[in-house]
Amino acid sequence: MSISAGTNVGGFEILGPLGQGGMGEVYRARDPRLGRDVALKVLPADMAANRDAVHRFEQEARAASALNHPNIVTIHGIGQTESTLYIAMELVEGKTLRELLRSGPLSVKKAIEIGAQIASGLAKAHAAGITHRDLKPENVMVSRDGYVKILDFGLAKLAVAPLFRSPAAEDGTIPDQTRPGVILGTAGYMSPEQIRGGTVDLRSDVFGLGSILYEMLSGERAFQGESSIETMNAILKDDPPELSGVGERIAPALDRLVRHCLEKNPDDRFQSSRDLAFDLESISRGSLSSSAISAAIPAGRPRWPAAARWSAAIAVGLAAGALLATRLRENAPPVFHQLTFRHGTIQHARFAPDGQTIVCGGSWEGRPVEIHFIRPDSPESRPLGIASADVLSVSRDGQMAISLDRRYVGGFTFTGTLARASLGGGAPRPILEDIEEADWAPDGKAMAVVDASGGRERLQFPIGRSIYETAGYISDIRISPDGDRVAFVDHPVNLDNAGSIAVVDRRGTRRTLSGGWSSAEGLAWRPTEGRSGSRPRAPAPPARSTGSPSAAAIA
Repeated sequence: MSISAGTNVGGFEILGPLGQGGMGEVYRARDPRLGRDVALKVLPADMAANRDAVHRFEQEARAASALNHPNIVTIHGIGQTESTLYIAMELVEGKTLRELLRSGPLSVKKAIEIGAQIASGLAKAHAAGITHRDLKPENVMVSRDGYVKILDFGLAKLAVAPLFRSPAAEDGTIPDQTRPGVILGTAGYMSPEQIRGGTVDLRSDVFGLGSILYEMLSGERAFQGESSIETMNAILKDDPPELSGVGERIAPALDRLVRHCLEKNPDDRFQSSRDLAFDLESISRGSLSSSAISAAIPAGRPRWPAAARWSAAIAVGLAAGALLATRLRENAPPVFHQLTFRHGTIQHARFAPDGQTIVCGGSWEGRPVEIHFIRPDSPESRPLGIASADVLSVSRDGQMAISLDRRYVGGFTFTGTLARASLGGGAPRPILEDIEEADWAPDGKAMAVVDASGGRERLQFPIGRSIYETAGYISDIRISPDGDRVAFVDHPVNLDNAGSIAVVDRRGTRRTLSGGWSSAEGLAWRPTEGRSGSRPRAPAPPARSTGSPSAAAIA
């Protein structure tokens, strides 16, 4: 390691080394601005002049920063000081999966839990058009409290999704390193199509995860030889020994699931990492019997007809316990119901005034985002007829605040033209450009908005009156039930979704309710809060909190 403790790199104080790999040196560092420790990955000086190395290094930051998922390491930022290029990322206290495997195979339960979390993280990446292409135990961290984090997107293939198009990927993939004929990956975990230099997609990651699952369960690599060439030949030609005959008793159905991941032909594997995550979670819960798995994955080379494939489902959760807390008992757990069954991405979802209809901005099967209606009593969403639009808020009288021509602008932010439209139909009426967020006041007359024009972000309430301004960014604005205050997540650094939960009143008086979150999104007021002078309280960390809640509530 070449950087000594106490050295300042881009405002981060180096505390000590964490490890070293082929693409960088990793240090524990202190971020004095937010008072937290981070992992600082530094490109060695002797590689900084290598164009391909710099490209891969920057690609890692770009790919991972486009994702926000508990099983993918969070990227806080990228920077350069003189000849030092660095990535600041979430510090995961734990061990790599490779370190855990040095003592032998894992228990079946532990292997399934880790595999399911990896598959869940991959599903998020794949939905964003990102294929990892270098899954291996060295690139999986397991934290002390059992959370799995996927690392190192340096070889990722970025297939640009409609909402993530950027100048660096105009042709749909990152150039040079993603073209057919280029072999990238790690021997022993590459898919057959990677070895042949063919077209690589999400199913290559499924193969890599299958190799990891096999190794966790058996303690041995699925494919290995005395040299890299022999290992790759084994991947192309051989099948690994059956898992059911090694170590802890492994059900034939689980063996069959792993083999389904390791099929030589991509068309014979799981076609969705979300499906794989679902199957693993079902096995973990014991809700999917061996006979059910055997029926879903036939013996031998599975014929995997489209009618038999489990569609990748996008669940819009009705958190009944949280939303109806005043009507039900205080500590009733949330109840979730799956409402949509199409493959795609949901950007925002809001309840209509009837409390049953959900209005959402959804992008199905790769099409541009469009506003849809969803009802619990209907198996299919219904388009409203407003294309290239997302819903931001719905008023009590059925007026929508929507974002037209919504586009990705970097980091975790999108912007578009704020417009007003009725749930009953009719053409939207544009109001203001370069608006990232909007929320209706309880009276249905005023709106709070985040104006992103002019290089700084301003929270306006009502429109035209700025009550807070930042050089970072503002997200998840929610007006209190009494209409006097706006709660929001205050992110001090662009491209970093760390921040604090804050409230500001109409006079511009701001208070921090809860700080130090390394990742924060999603706010809601209790229906009774904000009335009769009551004050919102800072949210408590969720169970098994890592300091990175996926949602924080004004409770």
